[in-house]
Amino acid sequence: MANEELIPHLFRTEYRKIVSVLCRRFGFDQIETAEDIASDTFLTASLTWSYEGVPAKPTAWLYTVAKNKAKNHLQRDLLFKKTIAPELLSESSGVHEIDIDLSPDNINDSQLQMMFALSHPSLSPEAQIGLSLRILCGFGIDEIADAFLTSKETINKRLARAKEKLREEKIAIEFPGPSEIDKRLENVLKTIYLLFNEGYYSTSSNETLRKDLCLEAMRLCTMLVEHKQTNTPPVNALLALMCFHTSRFDARINQNGEIVLYHDQDTNLWNAELISKGGYFLRCASTGNILSSYHLQAAIAYWGTQKTDTQEKWETVLQLYNHLLRLEYSSIAALNRTYAFSKVHGKQKAIIETEKLKLINNHFYFMLLGELYNGIDNKIAREHFEQAYSLAKTYNDKQTIRNKIDTLL
Repeated sequence: MANEELIPHLFRTEYRKIVSVLCRRFGFDQIETAEDIASDTFLTASLTWSYEGVPAKPTAWLYTVAKNKAKNHLQRDLLFKKTIAPELLSESSGVHEIDIDLSPDNINDSQLQMMFALSHPSLSPEAQIGLSLRILCGFGIDEIADAFLTSKETINKRLARAKEKLREEKIAIEFPGPSEIDKRLENVLKTIYLLFNEGYYSTSSNETLRKDLCLEAMRLCTMLVEHKQTNTPPVNALLALMCFHTSRFDARINQNGEIVLYHDQDTNLWNAELISKGGYFLRCASTGNILSSYHLQAAIAYWGTQKTDTQEKWETVLQLYNHLLRLEYSSIAALNRTYAFSKVHGKQKAIIETEKLKLINNHFYFMLLGELYNGIDNKIAREHFEQAYSLAKTYNDKQTIRNKIDTLL
């Protein structure tokens, strides 16, 4: 891998590890310092490697430089306290305590602890996702701005406010105790789920970024599965759900970046390996007596990967949606349910069910009504597609709807 490709790749994979370890060592009071040290490490790599070539073990080189920079910072801080503000110096302070542990075990523990800290309920969902993208996933400000369809300035302000909130609340970077872990884990899963949805349902036209968001969410969830205390049925169910959805990622977007509706997808593009992995994690999720919304969504997603189009399949999916909506109602789930309802009870009855939702600000609502009216009353179908077109935010979505309108001519 060429130098110009290697450093961005390592930034994505190693920046988050260095920041997590340093934040755990420094605390959130010095989160900017941790980020500066990590960023400066990669700047040093870029300058040094350009002249001296890439070292034999580039990751180990980065860790060594990051350790040295962190130790220098701690030594300067210690010298300042001794000389200028001795009252800030604790009895236990000393150079012998300066230790930056970038071992695999500590990196893994630090990322898990950071995951719990960034999912603290005092932070807004947007702040949790933004910080997770930056600190846990190594995304640049440009990429985060692209994901949220906003400016770099807005993202910088949002992240700054979120960091200040972490300091104000004195949130510790630590693994919760056994009695608290289930409660905190629920927030962690919600953050990962939101992160995944930001990629899977994003209106960003950057397809590579969208898929990266999904894969990063899966990576974080995999870390939870691999940790004894967090390897719970809901965690496995969420990972299964993401595997099933991601397995159809390539089929739901065509070469022009336009959304391909489920019944039009080329099933040959579905990823069989991810479907198999999803099945494994869904089986792991079936232990115990917990039935979370992730279990039901994963089961629905599983049937979405089955190529058969039988009455039994859609009746099962419809019942799963009914159960899901009773457990945790959402307008999107209700809208998706009406598609399964149409496969079981026909378009006429599904139109009545769909119109009850009155999701008049959602272009998918009008797209579904257009599909349901197609072949029954094409004039009304066209009106719904045109309404969907007016609400769609991206060129690709508009083009998808335009193609539907053109088929009605």
